[in-house]
This record gives sequence, structure tokens and C-alpha cells, in this order.
Amino acid sequence: MDQNEMKKAVAAAAAKYVEERLEAGTVIGVGTGSTANCFIECLAPFKDRINCTVASSEETKSRLLKLGIPVMDLNGVNEVSIYVDGADEANAQLHLIKGGGGALTREKIIAAVAREFVCIADESKLVSVLGRFPLPVEVIPMARSHVGRAIVRLGGDPVYREGFITDNGNQIIDIHNMSIVDPRELEQQLNQITGVVTNGLFAIRPADLLILGTRDGIRTVKA
Repeated sequence: MDQNEMKKAVAAAAAKYVEERLEAGTVIGVGTGSTANCFIECLAPFKDRINCTVASSEETKSRLLKLGIPVMDLNGVNEVSIYVDGADEANAQLHLIKGGGGALTREKIIAAVAREFVCIADESKLVSVLGRFPLPVEVIPMARSHVGRAIVRLGGDPVYREGFITDNGNQIIDIHNMSIVDPRELEQQLNQITGVVTNGLFAIRPADLLILGTRDGIRTVKA
């Protein structure tokens, strides 16, 4: 399988996983990005059985509604039963880097509320040490330079993502050239910088299950 085929395969596997666990009141959290888009398409065959979904971005919300899948605001539900999303990188502990598409804050909020977090990715995303993929940090616009200087002190190379505004009206700094040996510690350090909304490390709340697409088929990894 090539990378695109792997994405479709893991999306189908995740949809089957979700369908088998549907019951009255199930709320499905849906992520953002190319692999999540494949997952959305795989929900269509059983959309009439879906109680409601919560979307991690305006783009995802639009895609779900176009398929006739109901979407609710997170404030309108007590709990997200299962959250399915992709990742830019994952390690063996299911710590993730997310936010390449810029939806990291809403993704992190849904992950925090979710009873179960299922990550779907192709095998290229599984790494021994996080950081080859630039780590996104969402920042309040007036704090961008301040946050950038703080990132330099932590050993990273901050690059402003020009021309991009998040769904929350904020900006993104991508951290390059940082080998992340302690994801939980770095996640905490970055979040303590004044002006940071959140960062793309999902280590304090990692995934519970990774459905990985490989050239030999689907493989599941649990933390």
C-alpha cells in the first residue's frame, strides 16, 4: 500500500471500531486533516445511527454537515465517547505531535474531554523520538515575538507560520530542530509561556490506541 492507501485503510478500520461501539447517546469526536477526512467519509454508510459528533475545526464541521452527520458544540455535550484523529508524529508511548493543519487547540480540548482517544496514522508517522516534524504552538498575536524568544531559550528554532490564522483567531509558531526526549515536560514548559494558547504535544493526554497503516496491513498499538 502507498501512503494514501494506508490513510484510507486506517480510516476504514477506525470507522469499524467506532461503529461496533455505537450505542444510545454516543458522541463521536472528529479530528482535522487528510486522514481524518478519510475517516469522515467512512462514517457516511452508518450516519443514520450516529447520535451526534463534535468537530475539531470549522472545516471538519462543514464536511460532516455536508454528509448529513449531526454536529454539536462541545458545550452541549457532557462527554465525548470516542475521539478519532490523525497525527503528524507518534512515538511508542502514543505521545503525539499534532497541529500541522492548525487545529491543535480544539483538538486538544476534545482529547481532554474524550473517554477514549484513537489516533489513526500511516507508518511514516511512527518515530522513536518526536521532533522531526515541526512542533506547532498557537499564540496570541501580540505575544508572538515574546513567545519566539522563549522558544529559543528552550533550544528550538521558532518559525512564524505566515498568512495562517487559526479558527480561534490566533497565530502559529512552528518549532524546528528540536529533539523532544521528554514530551510531557516540554508540553508543560511551553504552556507556561505567557501568550501561548497551547502547543501541539499530546503527551499529558496521549492517545489510548494507535491504528497504524503499514505496507503489510493494519497494526494496532496500545500505550
